[in-house]
Amino acid sequence: MSRSENQKKKLITLRDILLQKTDEEHPLTTKQLIDELEKAGISSERKSVYADMETLEELGLDIIKISKASNEYYIGEREFELPELKLLVDVVQAANFITPKKSAELIKKLEAQTSVYRAKQLSRNVVLANRTKTTNENILINVDIIYRAISDNKQIQFLYYDWNLKKELVLRKEKPYQVSPFALIWDDENYYLLGYDSAAGKMKHYRVDKIKRIDELDTAREGKSIFEAIDMAAYSRATFGMFGGEDEIVQIRAKNHFAGVFIDRFGSDVTLRALDDEYFEARVPVRISSQFYGWLTALGEEVSILGPSRVKEDYKAYLNSILKHMD
Repeated sequence: MSRSENQKKKLITLRDILLQKTDEEHPLTTKQLIDELEKAGISSERKSVYADMETLEELGLDIIKISKASNEYYIGEREFELPELKLLVDVVQAANFITPKKSAELIKKLEAQTSVYRAKQLSRNVVLANRTKTTNENILINVDIIYRAISDNKQIQFLYYDWNLKKELVLRKEKPYQVSPFALIWDDENYYLLGYDSAAGKMKHYRVDKIKRIDELDTAREGKSIFEAIDMAAYSRATFGMFGGEDEIVQIRAKNHFAGVFIDRFGSDVTLRALDDEYFEARVPVRISSQFYGWLTALGEEVSILGPSRVKEDYKAYLNSILKHMD
């Protein structure tokens, strides 16, 4: 190996040693750095290490020097700070659409963004209630193809699956779905594709982890004007689990202590009006579905629908249907 090639290898190795084996609580002395280089098969001396440190600093590495009888060094500011990495690890572990195998791979990569000592703090269990990970290992490939099709302004086709009683994914229909993709929505820890179905003439949702054999087509997307008319923030809040139904502005009566619940669900711009000292009226945009009614029922007897009358009667029928099946 030539001297210039050896020097390049030495700089890269020294950088990796600093990134992986040092932090504020674990600095390395010049001698320790020389020893670590020796383990990698690279001989060095103090003066060259000093020069290498200056070069790495010039290249943007934040090297903190502790001046002592024997100088010590560690990496200061990093691409990701530890609290940021903890947050990202929590998100990866919580996401239903990422398989256990892929979650472990991603967390391993996140751990490489800090020292080996602090990486141990990332290997922790996040307490998750009622979370089931997908088994579709192609989920990230699906996401990549969808985003590429959106960027290319092309339609996609795919096979769509449902769970059966044997806990097996089975084809919903033999003929591939063909849609114009416009957005990916993360709702209740799942990824959903929002796409325009030309045959039905409307936007539809598809769970990305239930999609297989996805391909980008040469056909240009349709439904752009319909998508652009959607307020995505309001749309996502109104869907209640991405199950279809008619859009309505619903008036709801609730006790004052539920104000936070409505703001959390519908955003700070939700319309709230005091009815008296105990109750308020909320006007909320929702997609009428059993998921919406289920959410409303879970709030209890202190919450009720005021209107529209059609929705009010439909909700009564929903509750009566549940009661009838309790016998």
